[in-house]
Amino acid sequence: MKFQRKKKEKIDISMTSMIDVVFLLLIFFMVTTTFDRQTEVRIELPEAVGSEAESHPKTITMDIDADGTYYLKGEDGLSYQLVNQTRETLKQELGKLAEHSKQLPFVINTDGKTPSEAVLKVLDIAGQVGFSHITFSTLYPAAEK
Repeated sequence: MKFQRKKKEKIDISMTSMIDVVFLLLIFFMVTTTFDRQTEVRIELPEAVGSEAESHPKTITMDIDADGTYYLKGEDGLSYQLVNQTRETLKQELGKLAEHSKQLPFVINTDGKTPSEAVLKVLDIAGQVGFSHITFSTLYPAAEK
């Protein structure tokens, strides 16, 4: 007795439907994702063109040099360097200032070569401790000769 073997059919998997499902899932996750708004900081940026900026009787000033070193300007008008440059020390010093003067303008002075990480760290901590009026000071560039 001779048995006949059935010919094996080639298995063909259509990838089109799987790709469609993956794209639908991607769109679903993009639409339903919620973003954390706690890290949002509202910034009022000054304009370098125009009249002089408003002069406030008191401001809190943070200077950041090209090395990323932080200096706070005290009530005597003199800048003093923070004891150490850690995030905790910066948060503690700004927290002390925010207890009494959250509504005062908080001005950040930076060098042109200041690392952006140092500036973002100050912005983040100032927003966390409650400062609402954060600005950057600008200088007109010297005329190139």
